[in-house]
Amino acid sequence: MEMKPPSARESDEWLEADGRGGYASGTVSGLRTRRYHALLLCATRPPTGRKVLVNGVEAWVETAGARQSLTRQRYAPDLIVPDDAADAQAFEPHPWPVWRLRLRDGRLVRMSCFVDKASARTVLRWDLEGTAGAGMLILKVRPLLSGRDYHALHRENPAFDFSAAVDGPRVRWRPYGDVPAILAHTNGRYAHEPDWYRSFCYARERERGLDDIEDLATPGVFSFDLGAGPAVMILSAVGLAATDGVAAEADDALALASAMGGREAARRAAYPDRLSRAADAYVVSRARGLTLVAGYPWFTDWGRDTFIAMRGLLLATGRLDDARAILLEWTRYISQGMLPNTFPDEGDEPAYNSVDASLWFVIAAHDYMEMGHADDAARASLRAAIDTIVAGYAGGTRHGIGADADGLLRAGCPGMQLTWMDAKVGDWVVTPRIGKPVEVQALWINALRIVAAWNGDHGELERRATASFARRFPKPDGSGLYDVVDDSHEAGRLDGSVRPNQLFAVGGLPHAVVQGPLARAVVAQVEAELLTPMGPRTLAPGDPAYAGHYGGGPAQRDAAYHQGTAWPWLIGAFVQAWLRTRATAGAQGGELGPEAVEQARERWLAPLYRHLDEGGLDHVSEIADGDAPHRCAGAPFQAWSLGELLRVESMLRDAVRDVARTR
Repeated sequence: MEMKPPSARESDEWLEADGRGGYASGTVSGLRTRRYHALLLCATRPPTGRKVLVNGVEAWVETAGARQSLTRQRYAPDLIVPDDAADAQAFEPHPWPVWRLRLRDGRLVRMSCFVDKASARTVLRWDLEGTAGAGMLILKVRPLLSGRDYHALHRENPAFDFSAAVDGPRVRWRPYGDVPAILAHTNGRYAHEPDWYRSFCYARERERGLDDIEDLATPGVFSFDLGAGPAVMILSAVGLAATDGVAAEADDALALASAMGGREAARRAAYPDRLSRAADAYVVSRARGLTLVAGYPWFTDWGRDTFIAMRGLLLATGRLDDARAILLEWTRYISQGMLPNTFPDEGDEPAYNSVDASLWFVIAAHDYMEMGHADDAARASLRAAIDTIVAGYAGGTRHGIGADADGLLRAGCPGMQLTWMDAKVGDWVVTPRIGKPVEVQALWINALRIVAAWNGDHGELERRATASFARRFPKPDGSGLYDVVDDSHEAGRLDGSVRPNQLFAVGGLPHAVVQGPLARAVVAQVEAELLTPMGPRTLAPGDPAYAGHYGGGPAQRDAAYHQGTAWPWLIGAFVQAWLRTRATAGAQGGELGPEAVEQARERWLAPLYRHLDEGGLDHVSEIADGDAPHRCAGAPFQAWSLGELLRVESMLRDAVRDVARTR
């Protein structure tokens, strides 16, 4: 793939996660294009309660009376200044973002940014490369502050507190009383020069139909002699557990930054590949344990996303201690057989508004226990949780969820979106899928089969559900499966929309509910009508409701979210379904040859590997347009998208090993 120069890469984004829900992020171009781009964004109640503290910096160099900027800013309506900023010669994302900037006099400045996961601090560093005989070069840096909620925007106001507490190499500001104080530890000199920078313009917010103008405060400017050595700025949020003891550290900021860099580089180098290293960004603290963030920059931890993503991010990468901790942490929140799907940013009351989050927990817990890592106590706790979930669903719980007379699981009520296709515009649920959705039945039957390993109470219910599925879901022409049976709880009403949800009856789960010719028909239909290089579409293009472009304001985007938009995470279920049908159709009693594995990798995974170098670098986007060229959209860093790529890659490696052992 031809790589554009760094200054032109506005759509390529980098992420430095702090392990607590906070992060630093931006674009390769250096321009902030989202309200979420920041150098110091912390989670005050990990992983929620996120606050943007330091949005960015204005940096420039001075020599012989001349000034040249190292940074560029976009101001309303669409003005990028200055136009003579240092030219970005190269960008390198590993082990963290590094830019090389060429000055007018030919000298190169190396600028880098990383987050030290051990302390949740952001380290900025500037180096003058090839400095022999270079003479003095003064670097000036103005921090740009807000102190706002990460979903909001900041405007000039008299309440902003510009006061600074200077203690040697440390400067502390607290913009507002309800946000953490900001500590900048540097090897430069600070001059207090308060000012406002007005009307920053965020291009991606404008594209999303949202407010896009922001004012930022700058309390002062730091000066460094770059000709004499590197300049560093260590940014931290004061008062959070991760930064306890920061003020007691040695004064030498450069030595501290170098030590942090060495420690962080070694930590990252320990991961075997870029996917495993990227997976670490989603593992974060919550309350007494761990959880998985669903995506960056705006998602926190979601139940459904956590359990789907876990199988790739943690199980496939061997992080079994983390998987156990997360699964056990979530068992604390079971209520009436349900697990919450979301935790609010403000407050502590979880939202029990998903039919499938609990069932995905069963799948993830089963896969974890199958790996032989769980001790007796963990196994007992997880089995008890699964028993509670299955019993709660069998007997009936919130939102009309419960086993019907045919053994299948009904779910839904007007105004509620309970499946993963959960977009809602005002009072309009775009894809209500009330009744008996196909992937929910596949999950339900899998849960019943899993619990049967130690609890025989639901054997008859599993047999009834399996028989009802085989009788009720196949379309008469044999082309695939209905998306919803008993649609809107109306007996016999069928939704024949061609969607990817039918894949989960064949692949993506431990037990295939459909096999043989019908399974092959499901895979063939998805491949022919739904598959894109970025994963399956959510609706076939021939459907009158199909929306091939995801864009515009919130209502327009939500209307397209599950009506044709492609989702990379679905590639996992598709590839597993494809492999299962290839194996069962083969002549070697289900054996899967290495040529099929390589074909799967080249046909279905290669486009996603190429995608790692665009959008959210090293990560996989949340969604993409259903129409070519399948522009990526949504969150640029999505946990289950990356997780399913990791899970499928692990599955393909295991398939090759299994074949090798039989020869």
